[in-house]
Amino acid sequence: MTQIRMTTPLVEMDGDEMTRIIWADIKNELLLPYIDLKTEYYDLGLPYRDETGDSVTIAAAEAIKKYGVGVKCATITPNAQRVEEYKLKKMWKSPNGTIRAILDGTVFRAPLVVNCIKPSVRTWEAPITIARHAYGDIYRNTEYRVPGKGKAELVFTSENGKEWRETIYDFEGAGVIQGIHNKDKSIASFAHACFNYALDIKQDLWFSTKDTISKIYDHTFKDIMQEIYDAEYAQKFSIAGIEYFYTLIDDAVARVIRSRGGFIWACKNYDGDVMSDMVATAFGSLAMMTSVLVSPDGCFEYEAAHGTVTRHYYRHLKGEETSTNCMATLFAWTGALKKRGQLDKIPELVSFADMLEAASLATIEEGCMTKDLALITELTSPKVVNTRDFIIEIRKRLDQMLAQ
Repeated sequence: MTQIRMTTPLVEMDGDEMTRIIWADIKNELLLPYIDLKTEYYDLGLPYRDETGDSVTIAAAEAIKKYGVGVKCATITPNAQRVEEYKLKKMWKSPNGTIRAILDGTVFRAPLVVNCIKPSVRTWEAPITIARHAYGDIYRNTEYRVPGKGKAELVFTSENGKEWRETIYDFEGAGVIQGIHNKDKSIASFAHACFNYALDIKQDLWFSTKDTISKIYDHTFKDIMQEIYDAEYAQKFSIAGIEYFYTLIDDAVARVIRSRGGFIWACKNYDGDVMSDMVATAFGSLAMMTSVLVSPDGCFEYEAAHGTVTRHYYRHLKGEETSTNCMATLFAWTGALKKRGQLDKIPELVSFADMLEAASLATIEEGCMTKDLALITELTSPKVVNTRDFIIEIRKRLDQMLAQ
């Protein structure tokens, strides 16, 4: 086939370890033969982030604001062990956290469902979408290791110099302090994104925090969400026949487990991080989860909602065969290509991305899959393949679909 031409580049953000290898395989086997792929490339691999003092991450986020659509590979957020392993200058913050802070917005994550894998929760009949607020909380925190006895205070100095103080704790010995923040503007953007997404896909929207304990921080989320809903969305929801409600997060967890699925669960940043992993795993695999960040000004960043698959990477370095599930990384690419095609009015690009997704799901449903899925499929004799062979199998089905 003639290569599909693009008019505007995607912002391409490369990553780390096993997902970096998969990233290249997907491009070489499933994209470059079919698309005249235009990207503005940023290497967010940990060595280059360290080399640039993490300025490359900021540059990538600004590029997404410029071009409107980005696609990101999984990256390492270093801990002390990683600092030693990679000989880093410092313990750099999460690149995802940096990008989300610059773009703001909301992350929507939904599981990929195939007919040969049933959810671990037997009542679930339809996918659950996690709407995760993508600004602040522990991802933009300030931390301090308390060396010994003393008083810790929370201090705010207003623009006119007026000071407000609140004692955090009178330490009788060593400990730790963490400061987090959020903004009314960002919470409001989160609210609008959640309500509009629910109206778009016509599904109920749940929102949960712990406002009974966090009577100011979490309660502010609850209040802003409710105020915006009452003022702008209540009538629209009624016409659409869908519901919005708030509940405590522990109650929400119990309700989710008993539910049929088929709704949107809106969460604060950390809650959404954890609950999206729970939902993805219960539906099948962390590698079977789509993830897109939608910013208030209409920018989109697609990514895999899992880590860099370190264990497989170490095996790969030893020359051992790995069977790593690449679906989340692949769907990050297809999501970005579809959005680019929609924005640039290139229907061929949208159609190709749809067909590539269909070929990927068909590969699994026809019994060819990576080891993680073979362990949970209802098929009696699945064909277990390594990572590269799985991608080749997808390409075979893609070529058949394109030929038709």
